[in-house]
Amino acid sequence: MAKTTHFVFLLLENFSHLAFSCALEPLRIANLVSGQELYRWTLASVDGTSATCSNRAVTLVDRGLEPLAHIDRLFVITGIHCQAATTPPVLTFLRRERAAGTPIGALCSAAYVLAKAGFLDGVKTAVHWEYHDLFAEEFPEVELVRNVFVADQKYITASGGTAAADLMLHLIARQHGSDLSTAVADQMVYNAVREGTAAQRVSIQSRHGMRNAHLARAIGVLEARMEEPLTPQDLAQTLGISTRQLERLFERYLDTSPKRYITEMRLHRARNLIVQTEQSITDIAMACGFNSTSHFSKVFRAYYGVSPLAQRATLS
Repeated sequence: MAKTTHFVFLLLENFSHLAFSCALEPLRIANLVSGQELYRWTLASVDGTSATCSNRAVTLVDRGLEPLAHIDRLFVITGIHCQAATTPPVLTFLRRERAAGTPIGALCSAAYVLAKAGFLDGVKTAVHWEYHDLFAEEFPEVELVRNVFVADQKYITASGGTAAADLMLHLIARQHGSDLSTAVADQMVYNAVREGTAAQRVSIQSRHGMRNAHLARAIGVLEARMEEPLTPQDLAQTLGISTRQLERLFERYLDTSPKRYITEMRLHRARNLIVQTEQSITDIAMACGFNSTSHFSKVFRAYYGVSPLAQRATLS
């Protein structure tokens, strides 16, 4: 009889129901398929009674933030508003569990909680792609990767959604063999199981059905040098092609101009920073390659229909 692995899932308010289900169901199915209690789980929340996920469904839990004992891993699960869920009692609980030697993991945006607790400096970390800009600004010491999950570090992390299922299937295979993991995936009708190194987002090439090396490199340069006020001419020179050739590539494959693509990329990042951080609008403008706050505010309003300050106020 195999040893039973005991996980505790700490559900913080507005947690991702998708990530939670994708983490829990493979464990349940592994028990069902194997005919053994390979896994058991305990649910926890701050108040010890329930937790509400982002789709407003309420999940009853087994316990609160009392000290844990004799478990194999604690997984923290968050979703939207992960900053608000990162409260002093939660950080105290996590630091106490780390000191006690409890292995800890994070699903979806919960890597933010672990980073805030000071656990992830220098650690390869997967977090939902929407939070990459926030991490780059607030936690520059965290070694952020674009993988769906990271399972070979002290702190296991998965980027959210179905990545939690990928992680659990990986853990099942590591503990009980690939045959069981495959059987669980079959029960889930999940035939696109990903390794941890798979990218979270569909690549530019796949998304637009193109295979042009110059365009792929151009977008990579823009993502890496977001804070620089690059012009299409600067970008073309970096690639070693003419500005006209660059314009033709963007028009053919993305149905837009280089200038518009650069502006929209900067605005998307700026909006992420506005809604996810407390940085000043001036700092955000500079971090996203805008030369002045007034110009940034004008372009932002024209694109989103509200000013940067009004955008932040709608979330307060």
